[in-house]
Amino acid sequence: MLPDFKKDFKKLETNYPTLKQDLEVFVSTQLKLSHKLNIDNGGIVQISGLSISIPKIYKARKFTCKSLKGRGSYSGIRIIYVYFKDDDRIELVEMYFKGNKENEDRQRIQKYYSDEKQEK
Repeated sequence: MLPDFKKDFKKLETNYPTLKQDLEVFVSTQLKLSHKLNIDNGGIVQISGLSISIPKIYKARKFTCKSLKGRGSYSGIRIIYVYFKDDDRIELVEMYFKGNKENEDRQRIQKYYSDEKQEK
């Protein structure tokens, strides 16, 4: 979990008190379905156009937040994360509410994962 992600999380957690539990469920179920069992429910997409070859960076578009009753997996909360296949681990990069911010912070992604940084 990157420090910037922690800031995003704390900011959102004030409005959505179930967020910590929701994130744990997301990591243990949705990511397992997508990356280990190769089951695609359309909720996770790889982010393209970043000119970063490794690692692969994904956006979770379906995230169930119990604090947003009646919305199910269409809560509007987005999670950007990196999946390291060789280590079978994820790194959480960004979390935001789509109503406040339309797209992921590509500068943040480049800051941590540009190909030059990976070579060092």
